[in-house]
Amino acid sequence: MSKLLPFVRRVSGAVPDQNAGTGRMSNAEKFISIEGIARRYPVPGGRTTTIFENLWLAMRRGEFVCMIGHSGCGKTTVLNILAGLEAPSEGAVIVDGQGIAGTSLDRAVIFQGHALLPWRSVLGNVAYAVSSRWRKAPRAEIEARARRAIATVGLAGSEHKRPSELSGGMKQRVGIARALSIEPKILLMDEPFSALDALTRGTLQDEVRRICVETGQTVFMITHDVDEAIYLADRIVLMTNGPEAKVAEIVENPLPTNRDRTQLHHAPGYYALRNHLIDFLVTRSRTLREAMPEGYDPRHPPIVRPSSGEPDAAELGPPPPARRA
Repeated sequence: MSKLLPFVRRVSGAVPDQNAGTGRMSNAEKFISIEGIARRYPVPGGRTTTIFENLWLAMRRGEFVCMIGHSGCGKTTVLNILAGLEAPSEGAVIVDGQGIAGTSLDRAVIFQGHALLPWRSVLGNVAYAVSSRWRKAPRAEIEARARRAIATVGLAGSEHKRPSELSGGMKQRVGIARALSIEPKILLMDEPFSALDALTRGTLQDEVRRICVETGQTVFMITHDVDEAIYLADRIVLMTNGPEAKVAEIVENPLPTNRDRTQLHHAPGYYALRNHLIDFLVTRSRTLREAMPEGYDPRHPPIVRPSSGEPDAAELGPPPPARRA
């Protein structure tokens, strides 16, 4: 491509989307459509603070999208608007052809804390969610659905334990089971693994990745963890620093759908992708807030595809043996 389209930026280790501006997501493909939303809050003195404005983002059905950015850029606010817990100051969010107006069982949220009912067992916590979805279902059906969800997250056999008897990782598994049990159209995840130790976090990431691939679940997740986003996401949305944050670009993950955590760093494009995300968080998230590139269009943020044209560290092979002095 000899000439770049106005809103496509060429960056080191990445190539612009060849179809940008012509082959973008069609209306028929848009399962979730965030259209020009803004969120403003009043501050003393009769003024307002704009967290973000004119934010546009579309997602396909069955897609796993992560949003990354520094604290204060509005990630959680976007998730709350998707959940119906907050209303945008302007703009609209459309899910499966319907505008969002308040909360809905079609959208399940997994927060950082598990928020389990301490007086209910694992089965009771999940069954409570199932019964809210299918109010007229017989008790046997509710229990069967709850047990299936519990088994999906690997907790079969722990149905009658109380939250006080569970580890932190097990509690979060119950939270995931509870969300999945109502068969939501969208799973919204607000840094659900951030409070867990590294080993438990990795195990739960594996479970979530497996479940989403097997079920085709649509997921919007916010995280500060670059490696988590690389492992889980199909696309990664990068937000500039707030206030007045913007979607700087959308990065398409070049890694295969079936990902092996132990071999991930050997995949072509892995280091190009990781370096691009780290560079954004360290430097460009701040500089882009001050001045977006010429031709930037908030309705069509730049789409970046990390290139494997340059050899990754994994492709260069092991370093030569050290010479003896």
